[in-house]
Amino acid sequence: MTTTDTGLAGTLLERRYRVDTPIARGGMSSVYRGADTRLDRPVAIKIMDPRFADDRSFVERFEREARSAAKLHHPNVVTVHDQGVDGPHVFLVMELVDGGTLRDLLDDRGALDVALALSVTEQMLAALAAAHAAGLVHRDVKPENVLIGRTGTPPTGVVKVADFGLVRAVASSGTTSSSIILGTVAYLSPEQVTTGLAEERGDVYSAGIVLYEMLTGRVPYTGDTAISVAYRHVNDDVPAPSAVNPQVPAALDDLVLRATRRDPEARPADAAAFLRELRQIRASLGLGPVAIPVPPGKDDQVPDAEKTIPAFSAVGPTSPVSGPRGTRAMLRPDATRVTGMGQVPPPVPPSAAPAEPPPERDRNRKIALWSIAAVVLVAIIGGGLWWFTTGEPASRTAAVPQVSGMDQATATETLRTNGFTAKVTQQRNNTVAAGLAVRTDPAGGSTALKGSEVTLVISSGKPTVPDISSDTSLQQAETAIIAAQLVPAHDANADQYSTSVPSGNVVSVNPQPGTQLDVNATVTIIVSKGPPPQPIPDVTGMSHDQAFQTLQAAGFQPFDAGAEFSEKVSAGNVTRTDPKAGANPSSGTQVGVFVSNSVEVPSVIGHTIQDAVQTLQAAGLQVEGKARGNGNGNNGFGLVIQQDPEPGKLVKKGSKVNLKTFP
Repeated sequence: MTTTDTGLAGTLLERRYRVDTPIARGGMSSVYRGADTRLDRPVAIKIMDPRFADDRSFVERFEREARSAAKLHHPNVVTVHDQGVDGPHVFLVMELVDGGTLRDLLDDRGALDVALALSVTEQMLAALAAAHAAGLVHRDVKPENVLIGRTGTPPTGVVKVADFGLVRAVASSGTTSSSIILGTVAYLSPEQVTTGLAEERGDVYSAGIVLYEMLTGRVPYTGDTAISVAYRHVNDDVPAPSAVNPQVPAALDDLVLRATRRDPEARPADAAAFLRELRQIRASLGLGPVAIPVPPGKDDQVPDAEKTIPAFSAVGPTSPVSGPRGTRAMLRPDATRVTGMGQVPPPVPPSAAPAEPPPERDRNRKIALWSIAAVVLVAIIGGGLWWFTTGEPASRTAAVPQVSGMDQATATETLRTNGFTAKVTQQRNNTVAAGLAVRTDPAGGSTALKGSEVTLVISSGKPTVPDISSDTSLQQAETAIIAAQLVPAHDANADQYSTSVPSGNVVSVNPQPGTQLDVNATVTIIVSKGPPPQPIPDVTGMSHDQAFQTLQAAGFQPFDAGAEFSEKVSAGNVTRTDPKAGANPSSGTQVGVFVSNSVEVPSVIGHTIQDAVQTLQAAGLQVEGKARGNGNGNNGFGLVIQQDPEPGKLVKKGSKVNLKTFP
C-alpha cells in the first residue's frame, strides 16, 4: 500500500472519530487508522477525495450504499460501523483488521497450492453469497479487497471481504459518465467493460479471475495499456489454469472456466451457486480446509484505497498492465475520444477480424510451425532410440490390477506384485466400508508403465457429524463440518436464547454429533442469541423509590412518566409501567413509571362540623351539604354522624364529601 499524507491526522470527525496515522492512499480515497472516541475502540476510517463531497448525487448514493453494507453481518465481511459527512470530508468507518491482504499473500508466495486456494476462495465466496442474498453486488472483487486477519490462539488467518458498494457510489458521481468504466481492469467482467452492467454473475466472474490468480500466480490477461486488458476480457476466453500450473486438477480447471465464461448466463447464477460447486469439487478431490497464513510484515491492514486513473494518463505503451491493483476509470469500448495518442477505437469482435493475419503475426505463426516440426522430429528420433535400446514397449508396461473392495494391505501388496508402487490416499465414501479400496488412478484394467506410482484411494467411510462444543464459534463449527465433507447450514431465524452458551456460539447441530451422513449432506447449526430478555418486573403498588430500585436491578432504566388516578393504589405508589409488566424488551430499555395521585377519604365521624371541614379540605376534598355553610345555626359546633364516601375510600382530588350532622 502507498503511504498517504498526514494532513488529516488528529482531526475529529463529527466530534467522535479521531483520525490517527495514515494507512493507504488512492485517487478516490485515503484510509487512516483511527479511534471511535465514544466507544473507545480502534477503527479504520476511509475518507473520500474532497471533490466527491461537493457532488450531492455521490453523497446520497454513498450514504445508501454504506447503510446497505452495514446490514451485512457475516464473519467473512469487514464490518461497516458508520458513515458520515463532516464539512468537506465524506467518510466511512470500518472494522480495523489485524493482518494483510490476499495481494500481500500472493506477492509473498506466488501461486498457492490447491488446498489453500480453495480455502481462501471458500471464505471469499461465503462473504459474497451473504451480500448477494441481501441484494448487494460488490462490483470490485480483487485481492486488494480480500483481507486476511488474525483470529484465535494460536492465530490463524480468516478471510474478510471489504468495500461493498463503493464503486456503485462512485458511479453515481458527477465526476464520472456513462462512457466511463469503473473497476479494476484485471478482474472486470466483459459486461462491465461493454455496458457497465454489474450483477451477481459479474462478481462470480471476478472471483473466478481471483481463483485463477491464486492457482497460477498471475492474472490471465496482460497488456500494454489498461484498455487493452479490458478488451481481452471482452474478446478472449480465459485459459485453463492448468496451462500455467499442471498441478491444477481437471475438475478445478472446469470450475474456473465456467465461472469466467464471457456469456454471463453460462456462469453460476451467484456466489452461493459458485460456493456449492466449489465445495462439491473439493469433496471429490478429498481436500479439507487448511489454515490460511496471515501475510508477513503487515499489521492492521484495510483494503487498498481505490485508484481512479483516467485512460492512458498513468499507463503508457512502455508500462505493461499486468492487473495491478487499483480501481480504474476508463472509456467504454463503445465510446471514443481524441487524445495525444489518437482516437481510441472500440474492440473488434471475432466475426469482424480480418481474413488474413498481418505480416508480423504471419511471421510468428511460421516460426511456431517450424518449432513444432522440430519438436516432433526430436520425439521421433528419441522414440526410435528408445525402441532399439530398450526393447518392445509392451514389455515395459502392465495392466493395473483391479483392487476395489480389498483392504489396504492386500491392495498395496497386489499392486506391488504387479510391478507398481502404491501411493495411498483417504477419501470419504457413501458405499465402500472404511479401510477398503475404492479405486486406483490409473483405473484398474488400464495400462501403465511398470514401476510407476499408482494412487490407491482407501475409503474412510461415511462422514460423521463432528463433535462441536458450546465454546465453538459459528465459523469454527462451519470449518469443522466442511472438513468432515459435510455442508453447514445456518438459519438465523432458528437461533435460540441460552443462559449457558455465550452469544454467537453453537447451541446444537442437527443431526447430532457422531451421526453418519452421506458426503455433502447438510448439517444445520443452531447459534445462541445469549440469555433471553428479562421481563419487566411488576412494580404495581410499590413506592416510587422501591419501584425504581427493582427496575434498575433488572437491567432497565426507569423514569417518571407522570401521575394518574387509581381507585386501587394509594397516593404516591406505582399504578403501572410502560412497557407493561411482563414485556420482554432488550436490556437497558427505558421504562416509564406512573404513580397514583388518588386521595384517601379521611374519617370525620364524631368530629365537629368545623373540624371536619378543615380536615377534608386539607386532604384536597370538598364538603357537600348543610355543613358547608353552617346554615343550621349551630355555628359549626354540631357533630358529624355520617359521611359519604365512607372513610378510607380512594377518590380523585377535589371530590365532594357529603356530611350528615347532629343537631
